[in-house]
Amino acid sequence: MDLDNIECVSSSDGMEEEEIHHLHHHHHNLNHNHVVHQFSSKPLQNGVVPPATAPATSVHELLECPVCTNSMYPPIHQCHNGHTLCSTCKTRVHNRCPTCRQELGDIRCLALEKVAESLELPCKYYSLGCPEIFPYYSKLKHEAVCNFRPYNCPYAGSECSVVGDIPFLVSHLRDDHKVDMHTGCTFNHRYVKSNPREVENATWMLTVFHCFGQYFCLHFEAFQLGMSPVYMAFLRFMGDENEARNYGYSLEVGANGRKLIWEGTPRSIRDSHRKVRDSHDGLIIQRNMALFFSGGDRKELKLRVTGRIWKEQQNQDAGVCIPNLCS
Repeated sequence: MDLDNIECVSSSDGMEEEEIHHLHHHHHNLNHNHVVHQFSSKPLQNGVVPPATAPATSVHELLECPVCTNSMYPPIHQCHNGHTLCSTCKTRVHNRCPTCRQELGDIRCLALEKVAESLELPCKYYSLGCPEIFPYYSKLKHEAVCNFRPYNCPYAGSECSVVGDIPFLVSHLRDDHKVDMHTGCTFNHRYVKSNPREVENATWMLTVFHCFGQYFCLHFEAFQLGMSPVYMAFLRFMGDENEARNYGYSLEVGANGRKLIWEGTPRSIRDSHRKVRDSHDGLIIQRNMALFFSGGDRKELKLRVTGRIWKEQQNQDAGVCIPNLCS
């Protein structure tokens, strides 16, 4: 979608409205699309991993596949000369040992599988703060859902492969994607598009809000829902799902005496942008309704979306959550 004709006017917590023009090169001319970065803003002590959490290196190296260098899990295969490799790579090397080129056959290395079963190793994210130690065969399952694992970049306008912790990703969004940053828990955006009939699967806008000591991503975009073009706004929380449940948000759009209101819980950025969008978990505006809200000759899209973020507080007496609005 052509982003040159999109204008956003934003105000947060009493701030005067300022025009923000989103230029096309801000969304697309990035050099991160094919490089994976992993970064944490939390330094290690003296740059060294504490000895108590360092892996048992020699044994761990024995369990490293010589082809893909990943840890091996049963079935672990070996050739007649005792060279091992993982089951995934066995098919990739056409049943030939990558070390001695002998035929592999179907020999299992049961001794190494038993050794692996007796091991306990730290999570691979121990340098990012995870203190957990697991049996070898449980480690992989934990790492897939570890709360200390890096987050993917939440920017949706490109296939950005950058990963890192929240402070790093906030800087990355600001400096590399040129995303607008606002402080406060209320927002007031105006979206203008000169030709609303040009609807593609493209993100229009991402704004980051900082409130309650946390960061939130407000998405607004246009896409095809079946045969119908729609506009959608939703909020994502820069943190894990269990933390996201502590917050709520509302979105409102309207004109000419009509309005649509959405209230919900922000989704964690652990859920991809596409997953949230495709689940329709947000404010969805049909194009005809959007043009009605725009007024005039219905040839130009002019939508004003307002909203707020609040923190849920547990009412100990009533046992229910009540919103805590920032002033």
